[in-house]
Amino acid sequence: MSWQLVYARQAQKDARKIAEAGLRPRVEEMLAMLARDPFGNPPLNEKLVGDLVGAYSRRINIQHRLVYEVFKEERVVRVLRMWTHYE
Repeated sequence: MSWQLVYARQAQKDARKIAEAGLRPRVEEMLAMLARDPFGNPPLNEKLVGDLVGAYSRRINIQHRLVYEVFKEERVVRVLRMWTHYE
């Protein structure tokens, strides 16, 4: 049984940057993996702290991360970001 992916407004904006940067195939692969099992490995996920406590992060590459929240009861993964937070 797969998980439903939903996208925050910022993630939708980030998707344009991902495509322009040539990272779309990598991100699509990661999103498909999240739809199968948001807690699966690889790539390793990190629990975030601070403003994003409760969210998880996976590296797209050395600079960019895919940040998401998991709602177990609803079987929903909400993608928050797909770009760096340093800009």
